[in-house]
Amino acid sequence: MKKKEFKSGVITLIARPNVGKSTLVNKILNQKIAITTCVAQTTRKNLKGIYTDCDSQIIIIDTPGIHKPKNELGNYLISQSKEAIIDTDLILFMVDITKPIGIGDKWIIENYLKNSKTPILLVLNKTDLIKDQNKRELNLYSYKSFFEKNIDTIKISAKTGKNLEDLIKKIKLYLPIGEKFYSDDIITDSSLRQIAAEIIREAIIKSTKDEIPHNTAVLIDSYSEKEELDAIKATIIVNQDSQKGILIGKQGSMLKKIGINARKELEKIVQKKVYLELFVKVQKNWVKDKKAIKNLGFE
Repeated sequence: MKKKEFKSGVITLIARPNVGKSTLVNKILNQKIAITTCVAQTTRKNLKGIYTDCDSQIIIIDTPGIHKPKNELGNYLISQSKEAIIDTDLILFMVDITKPIGIGDKWIIENYLKNSKTPILLVLNKTDLIKDQNKRELNLYSYKSFFEKNIDTIKISAKTGKNLEDLIKKIKLYLPIGEKFYSDDIITDSSLRQIAAEIIREAIIKSTKDEIPHNTAVLIDSYSEKEELDAIKATIIVNQDSQKGILIGKQGSMLKKIGINARKELEKIVQKKVYLELFVKVQKNWVKDKKAIKNLGFE
């Protein structure tokens, strides 16, 4: 019997903000590497997840949600998504099947997908939230009809894992034959420092409201790994003095809450105790400053 040829390749996930890209990546890998919240623009950098099984290795690029930029940080997020689709074997265009096609999805198709020579798989997410089959099919048609040629589709639920195996099988059809890029035990190329910064930012987003999350960045000042304890010092950068007060809270209550929530998540990931010390610093209008954005690691 002929041995099955091994496949490996890169796929890129693109979508409007809050459609469920990061949730899908975590579900495929069966481990949290991407932060997920109900706030738009949670993902800020291209994140690489690596799925390996007996006959394939799929490198999944999770990109920031595509939106019209309002400042230099927004321009950076858009550049991340554009960079990711340049050299990829398959584009996964994820949409919310509970709604018909909207302005944001049309903009992505017109500006990212219309002239792309890379194969596109339309991933219809949140099927668990729509029970009306007629409405679901009408919504599907609204997306398919906006493409000039017939497009491959699949209905899934990133949250529940519905049709996840079928999605993996479909992705494999587009992958070239090739060797592994990474060893079997690697699920991301992100460092612990990068993951820690994202987990802290997730805790900020979940603990605060309105515009605060959009105006914060996290710098890891030090990360010390020991056998029984990881010690982390981090600085949260905010846009204005008033935001610093909100993040610290009365007698430090908000900062303490953020620290506790982030530490619990980090301990799940590193599988040991974590000591986390947080500071808050004001860097006025950093989201509009190209140099500041670069210094904060967005480059």
